[in-house]
Amino acid sequence: REKGLPLVNIAQPFKSSGMMLTCLKETGITQPADFKGKTLGVWFFGNEFPFLSWMATLGIPTTGGADGVEVLKQGFNVDPLLQKQAACISTMTYNEYWQVIDAGITPDQLVTFKYEDQGVATLEDGLYVLEDKLADPAFEDRMVRFVRASMKGWKWAEANPDDAAMIVLDNDETGAQTEAHQKRMMGEIAKLTAGSNGALDLDDYERTVATLLAGGSDPVISKAPEGAWSHAISDKALQ
Repeated sequence: REKGLPLVNIAQPFKSSGMMLTCLKETGITQPADFKGKTLGVWFFGNEFPFLSWMATLGIPTTGGADGVEVLKQGFNVDPLLQKQAACISTMTYNEYWQVIDAGITPDQLVTFKYEDQGVATLEDGLYVLEDKLADPAFEDRMVRFVRASMKGWKWAEANPDDAAMIVLDNDETGAQTEAHQKRMMGEIAKLTAGSNGALDLDDYERTVATLLAGGSDPVISKAPEGAWSHAISDKALQ
């Protein structure tokens, strides 16, 4: 919104963030203070913002050196950890972490830091629309029905994770997905959607704003946004 795109959050199926740093225990990292002097794999395209805010909060520079961290621009894979190019990499609780495990590294060889636990998690996988669209009654009606159906689907998937995974597999035209991975992912995703009925939790919103403002010398936003969320759709959808 600050850069001119009037986005509005109208629903928030995910209650919790799945993002975390996964580290090799052999590097000696047991707490965030141990990041100093290490290379950390970080996703970009917007995923770097909570990381940079976290480092700013810890007072750890991201420009390298003995008292800072070296940021490795990580692709959406786990290779930097497997190849020991980085002490830690970005992972999601439901996906990349398990790719590390599937590669032969055991959980007791790893140390994980969930952004949620560190107090710097940002909202993930919300539903956003352009503000002017909300003035259109027909669009509003479509969104109400979409959010209602979407949340019905998410709650069904929480209660029936194996069946939900099979729906994904039945529609996987690539043949790349496996039953074990999809079932495991749905089980982890269910932990993130649990606790949300689809309406944005304002405490989570305020934490996200605080995190994005806390970027040190280069915050993502310079002031708290106005009009960035609305309960108008979710209130009607969840009646």
